[in-house]
Amino acid sequence: MTKRPEEIALLAQSGQLLADVFAYLDRLDLIGMSTMQVNDLVDSFIVNELNARPASKGQYGFAYALNSSRNNVVCHGVPSTTEILQSGDIVNFDITLEKNGYIADSSKTYLVGTVSPQAERLVQVTYEAMWQGIKAVRPGARLGDVGYAIEQHARKNGYSVVREYCGHGIGREMHEPPQVLHWGRPRTGLVLQEGMVFTIEPMINQGRHAVRTEDDGWSVVTRDGQLSAQFEHTVAVTRDGVRVLTLRSEERVLN
Repeated sequence: MTKRPEEIALLAQSGQLLADVFAYLDRLDLIGMSTMQVNDLVDSFIVNELNARPASKGQYGFAYALNSSRNNVVCHGVPSTTEILQSGDIVNFDITLEKNGYIADSSKTYLVGTVSPQAERLVQVTYEAMWQGIKAVRPGARLGDVGYAIEQHARKNGYSVVREYCGHGIGREMHEPPQVLHWGRPRTGLVLQEGMVFTIEPMINQGRHAVRTEDDGWSVVTRDGQLSAQFEHTVAVTRDGVRVLTLRSEERVLN
């Protein structure tokens, strides 16, 4: 489960290219766009501008460069020509990118136009919860510490954490050990070691944590129909802490 320094350097290259994809998305006016249009633009940008590969395309039979999860869709949303983004929506774009044989994975929830204060607060708390988990990463800490930090932040703000989906190790394969739960008890679980690389990607619900899968076999939605948000980064355990391999430029000042 640990990577050599040269492998982490390659993962960091993929991670920074993926950060460039989100910088590209940040410049788009999403209002009125279909989620398929966003997918096609991202696919083209990864292939033609970054000379890389959209790693989710063809993985497990999935045909697209990204997952687009809007409003009450928790994760694995499928791009569609008929799903039009409107002011007031929140939408998560989950993207994986492979360069030189190594994969990076990241996601960001976007506020489309003017959203309600309730939706904006959910998105902000979800982002903070991800960072609480990231800040718990260091050699000698345990995976339970990471999950506990995330869950505590969500719960104190009145939200719930989806339990059916988790972060994961990543490298040459998109999904490697270990599984990284976004809930847990401190001082339990796998001990973190320098060189481990994995994703932290909490899905936080406005209401209850229960979810179900739609008839398309992919899209996971909240059972109560309330909103869900998600953020994700790929991180590496360093000698004295953590390195975020997919860190975006606007985050460098904040973290």
